[in-house]
Amino acid sequence: MRIRYFAWMREHTGCSEEQLALPAAVLTVSDLIDHLSSVSDGHALALKNRKTVRVAVNLTFAAPDTPLCDTDEVAFFPPVTGG
Repeated sequence: MRIRYFAWMREHTGCSEEQLALPAAVLTVSDLIDHLSSVSDGHALALKNRKTVRVAVNLTFAAPDTPLCDTDEVAFFPPVTGG
């Protein structure tokens, strides 16, 4: 699985992209956030507010219950504001 982080989430995680072999217990986007939050303090900080974190799976916005598979690309980014 390819995981991408954008904006300040990249700064907190320390990377813009990482590869992950999908653990058997990770079935949904919500499960993935739980798993990634345990990787490091930076990951936990980047993903702590699930209401503001936006997620896309294979370039399509995804809900917490969206199922995942090992070949997916998952992108995490903060909400975008205009000005």
